[in-house]
Amino acid sequence: MTSSWMLVAGFMFATMGVFVKMGAEYFGAAELAFYRSLVTLIAAFVALRVVGGTVRSHFLGMHLVRGIVGAISLIGYFYAITRLPLATAQTLNYTSPIFLAIATTVVLGERFSPWLVVAIALGFGGVALLLQPNFEEGKEGAAMVGLMSGILAAWAYLSVRTLGKLGEPDWRVLFWFGLVATLTCAGWQLTTSTFHPITLGNAWILAGIGACGTLAQLTMTRAYRTGNTLVVGAFSYSTIVFASVFTYVLWNEKIEPLEWAGMAIIVASGIIAMRVEKKEQVEEAGFES
Repeated sequence: MTSSWMLVAGFMFATMGVFVKMGAEYFGAAELAFYRSLVTLIAAFVALRVVGGTVRSHFLGMHLVRGIVGAISLIGYFYAITRLPLATAQTLNYTSPIFLAIATTVVLGERFSPWLVVAIALGFGGVALLLQPNFEEGKEGAAMVGLMSGILAAWAYLSVRTLGKLGEPDWRVLFWFGLVATLTCAGWQLTTSTFHPITLGNAWILAGIGACGTLAQLTMTRAYRTGNTLVVGAFSYSTIVFASVFTYVLWNEKIEPLEWAGMAIIVASGIIAMRVEKKEQVEEAGFES
């Protein structure tokens, strides 16, 4: 598995979203982001100790940038969810693969098959069809925050890709993201509000957010480190499909025909991306032999 790790990440991100929706009753957006990041930090530190790794890095500056950008993107996404319809917030955040495709080409100089660009565009079209966002008057500021969360997410993913190319192991990338994001989210929460009490009734929700978020971050990091950037971007839309299924199963929300069509388009974009990646791998193997 290389790019396909993003399918695992998509499932875990969608599962985390279920816990976030439950946790919104007890905690604020920055607060939820803080607990998610804290669990990631602890898990990454323990994992590094177990495997005999170290948190020391020659690329500390890049880790700090990735952590700060990722944390702000996460808070912006949660903020947009609290101010906009969920579908609108998710659609704006999932512009990130488009910005990532542009940034990877311009910044890293990578070249891709035109079919991968088609897969990215097709996948985003499927997301828009599935979620059917609407932009209410007076919500322009929140919409801009949501869009910025997508742009910053692309920047964070680009940093992960670069760190992977530099040989940084997954758990070290996760550790520094967890550390920087924890401090950033804690500071944000303390400047805007106070922390709400943790009880037996809501502690399991925070544990679920943290565990799912950590596994999602780990598999996403591995996907961007080892896979094709645009293939991973196309696979990231799978989160929306998993989330829609969870919504239907857990909250019994009906899925309309257009929404089913949107999911089918997203799946089709993933299949196109997978076939292109397999073809490129075969051609590369033939060239090396």
